[in-house]
Amino acid sequence: MTETTTVPTQRFTALYGIHAELGASFTDFGGWQMPLKYGSELAEHRAVRSTAGLFDLSHMGEIQVHGPRAGAFLDHALVGKLSAVAVGRAKYSLICAEDGGIIDDLIVYRLGEDEYLVVPNAGNAATVASELSTRLAGFTGIEADGVTLTDVSAQTSLIAVQGPNAEAIVRAVVPAEQAQAVTDLRYYAAVRVTAAGVPVLLARTGYTGEDGFELFLANDDAAGLWAALRTAGEDQGLVPCGLAARDSLRLEAGMPLFGNELSRERTPFAAGLGGIVALTSKEDEFVGRTALQAAKDAGEGVTSGRRLVGLKGLGRRSARSHYAVLQDGAQVGEVTSGQPSPTLGYPVAMAYVDVALAEPGTRLDVDLRGKAEPFEVVALPFYRRAQ
Repeated sequence: MTETTTVPTQRFTALYGIHAELGASFTDFGGWQMPLKYGSELAEHRAVRSTAGLFDLSHMGEIQVHGPRAGAFLDHALVGKLSAVAVGRAKYSLICAEDGGIIDDLIVYRLGEDEYLVVPNAGNAATVASELSTRLAGFTGIEADGVTLTDVSAQTSLIAVQGPNAEAIVRAVVPAEQAQAVTDLRYYAAVRVTAAGVPVLLARTGYTGEDGFELFLANDDAAGLWAALRTAGEDQGLVPCGLAARDSLRLEAGMPLFGNELSRERTPFAAGLGGIVALTSKEDEFVGRTALQAAKDAGEGVTSGRRLVGLKGLGRRSARSHYAVLQDGAQVGEVTSGQPSPTLGYPVAMAYVDVALAEPGTRLDVDLRGKAEPFEVVALPFYRRAQ
């Protein structure tokens, strides 16, 4: 009998050919071949902080939720109260398991009275789509109310423009009569516009700590919009950026990454996200409510267990994921993400540490391959842009 090995299928965004022409180095991310960097990841990082960066985020998922009780269904399926989100606005939320563990973090846009768009992470897109379908089947009265789920991830591209010059660049690719709509768009809000001659859902969100926009559109239109944005950004310092810069930017901004800071083994309370769990504002049951209430009552992340914190390096060496956090030689935590901060000039990390040691100013060590390196607990985020 011959054994066969299943080789995961690689996936490519509609912009893959353009990235290759630009000389990008690629990496696998959630089964997608994504640009890691085009040249210097440090230069890409600094461009986003000082001018603007252009990102292909088409590996992210997009799930449409329609129907008269779409908001009520999302209240049941997610930890937040999505029915209270105003039309045109967005909300950061989580989908948790019955035991309270985090399945994914995501952004939900309310595009109409009965229309929502759920955007999960790339590696979890299929899992979230499946989980929502399962929860829809068990939602009381759902068939009569006609709520439907449509996974449009495979047909949708997502391009982001991030940085101080992002607004000027996006304004340059929309019709003159829509330019003010770009300027007026609030943070965590979305509006439908025409960009480079094609219909786009424009959102003012991001993962870098800078002002920025994300543009959802059909795959067939992605190359044209990418080219138009690059042209508009020629005198604005716009540069294409890969996942390496995106990771260092989000770390400086203290933003969690699923698989690092967030996982099935963690609840929102340990991750410092208890505030987005609507235990008091939602009267009806939602998936994971009992376990999450128990975790809150037990003081998880506040008086018991471990809490996610920021660590500032007091030396020159950087901590990395899974390195042990120490106090007097005993392990008291674990690093989830860490690297040198290009903006701040010193090493930064996020880590779960015992709650008794989570106060800013606490001195701890990280085991860097057998040598204890000093760090100090600091409040997140490490970097906050000037308003």
